[in-house]
Amino acid sequence: MKVSLEGKRVALVTGAGQGIGRGIAVRLAQEGYSLAVNDIIADAGNVQSGAYEVKATIERGGSVAEVFCADIASAKARETLVDEVFSRFGKIDLLVNNAGVAPKERRDILNASEESFERLISINLQGPYFLTQLVANRMIQWKDEGKIETARIVFITSISAYTSSTARGEYCISKAALSMAAKLYADRLAEYGIPVIEIRPGIIETPMTSVVKDKYDKMISDGLLPIKRWGKPDDIARVVSAFARGDLDYSTGECIEVGGGFGIRRL
Repeated sequence: MKVSLEGKRVALVTGAGQGIGRGIAVRLAQEGYSLAVNDIIADAGNVQSGAYEVKATIERGGSVAEVFCADIASAKARETLVDEVFSRFGKIDLLVNNAGVAPKERRDILNASEESFERLISINLQGPYFLTQLVANRMIQWKDEGKIETARIVFITSISAYTSSTARGEYCISKAALSMAAKLYADRLAEYGIPVIEIRPGIIETPMTSVVKDKYDKMISDGLLPIKRWGKPDDIARVVSAFARGDLDYSTGECIEVGGGFGIRRL
């Protein structure tokens, strides 16, 4: 049975159980979206952390949220995810490609394994690339049928798309390629009136970056960033919400960096 939308738009956010994805999902709910909360792990008995905590938080705020457990690296899981979201909500107005992973072990590129490379490419690049293909084709159809007025797609990448980290080369390559994927989809979908943007986070305080907290604390303190603090998930979420409102539609294909000024070249 479909959830009653009460005229609300629907957003699918991948990797929404924690970190940046969680921040985006909660912010979009505040903007009036109903949320399809996707994560690879979803324990219905745990409302203290993970996808069901996000669902509970959104529902406490008066919005609708449903959890969809799926591994976007799997073609079958991607198809099932899109089918299930449609079954529950009847449409997707906004897709946020956020899910991603870091290497399990940081290793110099002279010694890094093909296994790690393949894992990051399948999750960080192949998954969102083909999930977008599935959703974009549905969006075109739904627009033709009048089910949605405006569809939008976001790719969350990283400053690692252009910043060398030789101890995690596979991560950098996956994000650089995802940056190009965003441009390609923006180009292809412009004729259908579907804006696509890339949002490029910098050093963001999340569970993923907790393992390097001391390292980046020192680098930030020593002047790495003009804005001398860690980024927060809500810093990213606020840019997504502006795009979701339609404020940035004419900027399709553009990249917005949210990095505390990391990209400024200084002497």
